[in-house]
Amino acid sequence: MTSRMACSELKKNLEEEEMLLTGGLKSLLPHVLRRIIRSNRLSISNTSGMAEGYKQANVVILHKSLADDFEKFCHANDGPLPLLYRSQPGDWRCPSLSSDSDIRTDCLQYRKYEHGACTGSLKSLKEYSEQLKDMVTFYLGCSFSFEKAVQKAGIPIRNVEQKCNVSMYKTSVPCYSISMFHCNLVVTMRPIPESKLGAAVLATSELKEAHGAPIHIGDPGLLGIQDLSKPDYGDPVHLHPGDIPVFWACGVTGVEAIINCRAPLAFTHSPGCMFITDLKNDSVRSLGGVPQVHCISQDPLHFSIVSAEAAQKIKTLETLIGIDPGERGIRHLQRPGELLGACLAMSHAGSVLITTGFPTHFGHQPPEENDGPPGALAIAAVLQALEKQVAIVTDHRAMELNKKIIEEAVRLGILKKAIPLLSYQRESADSALMFLCENGNPGRPRFDHLVAIERAGMAADGNYYNARKVNIKHLVDPIDELFLAAQTIPGVTTTGVGDGGNELGMGKVKDAVKKHIKNGDVIACDVEADFTVVAGVSNWGGYAVACGLHVLRCCDLHDRYLRRAIGFPRAPSKSLWLPALPSVTKEENLLKALVQLEVRSGKTASLEMEVDGLPFYNTHSLMIEKLLQEALQ
Repeated sequence: MTSRMACSELKKNLEEEEMLLTGGLKSLLPHVLRRIIRSNRLSISNTSGMAEGYKQANVVILHKSLADDFEKFCHANDGPLPLLYRSQPGDWRCPSLSSDSDIRTDCLQYRKYEHGACTGSLKSLKEYSEQLKDMVTFYLGCSFSFEKAVQKAGIPIRNVEQKCNVSMYKTSVPCYSISMFHCNLVVTMRPIPESKLGAAVLATSELKEAHGAPIHIGDPGLLGIQDLSKPDYGDPVHLHPGDIPVFWACGVTGVEAIINCRAPLAFTHSPGCMFITDLKNDSVRSLGGVPQVHCISQDPLHFSIVSAEAAQKIKTLETLIGIDPGERGIRHLQRPGELLGACLAMSHAGSVLITTGFPTHFGHQPPEENDGPPGALAIAAVLQALEKQVAIVTDHRAMELNKKIIEEAVRLGILKKAIPLLSYQRESADSALMFLCENGNPGRPRFDHLVAIERAGMAADGNYYNARKVNIKHLVDPIDELFLAAQTIPGVTTTGVGDGGNELGMGKVKDAVKKHIKNGDVIACDVEADFTVVAGVSNWGGYAVACGLHVLRCCDLHDRYLRRAIGFPRAPSKSLWLPALPSVTKEENLLKALVQLEVRSGKTASLEMEVDGLPFYNTHSLMIEKLLQEALQ
């Protein structure tokens, strides 16, 4: 009886001790936690929330013959694999990370891999001490390390609230391969309230050794993740109403690399069971300024990241082009931030379709005006430099004219090479869908983004009008249908650039056009674009988009987000970039070429060096110089 009571009392004491330990794990010092883990006195499944404010580490242990290549793999993919420490062969300690550790015993759980297959989960690696003498341990940064910083910013950590491991997913994003090490990126997902997205990015962006800023915000399908309720590692984490899934690069990427390299023997931590270091998260490294978060698509939901400095530059470009030299009242149409949204959407796009052409001069041949083509080509030139697919769609009757304009642009050095020239005709109810998507399948769009710049737009009555209220429908192919169809295709976004409200894409501001623009009640375009860029002259809008894309290209934070923090930063090169941007000389020569092709000024129909009745010299040339100065400073 006494023996039974003693056993019961011992069991009770152990339970109370474990409850005490579990409740205070977040405030215990790392060396105490390691000692407790080493003694196998915890029954918890992960280290999320433990030792708040201290760095935790993913662990990869492999044969010394593979170590150099794996280190190169880490440096080539330092978003998921920020290297904290590499040991010497057979060294179980990591003196720069902890004072009294033993990697054989100081993780909650380990996994053993043989020839790429997981062959067991282990509480200790001591039985493999002989093999470990020829093995090297890599300690890699972990997102658990930034949880305290996120909580200090007033952001809930849902998996800690729900007392479960973080969710981890394999993606379709390939890492940068080194020798035999290759795999797709693995990410963690944390639900973040939409109002807290900016704070979450700001809290983590400078913690590079804990994976830094998120690599994706929004729809998981854009990473190839089909079902958030079925993580590949860890536990499913419930999203609260208003939460957005936010994804960070994850050190379990290293586990996938070990699996794929099929090493005869390797060990890793069990996902979520990290090594806890003595290092605090005090020291941070700037990655290119203060980040901002901007939504660029609702279907699928997609946010982008850019530095505040780059965003401000693009807003300044928007202000510069917003002057109203023709005194048409365009200030009533302007929506701040639309240029930034358009540039971000194009920066994320892989293939862009551009349309231009406003046949306002119906009594002349050709009827086109010279506002539009120069701006369209300026956008196309920078997209080419970004190595994106670019095409132009125009009216069938204007194909020969546009072919000559593109040839001149190549000859003048505006374009690196000719771009495909397409036309669109309505032949059936699904013509637009067939044009935009492979076999008309909305799941396989040919273009990610559509841009209309100074393109005649369809009014509410189905006609097309110039500024003087003359119906020019007989000269315009129904390219508007492509923008209407794009609204039904997930992942395809659109931009409209205009200066009077009768251009394709201006439907977003049609009420203001009807109220403030002369003849607006008749001429207002009824077709919307996702982003509406309003400029004093539409060409200026094209130049501003080109300069804005350059600004984004030079933004380290945005570049990292685009490449998902894998591979190497794409350092901007003046030798590649300056030729792609518009310049006074190039635009002067292009306008001369348009005059030779008898493409006339919009307002006056003259064949002089002017656009919209404004002289090229000291008006358009001055605008180009101002835009370049802002983009390049």
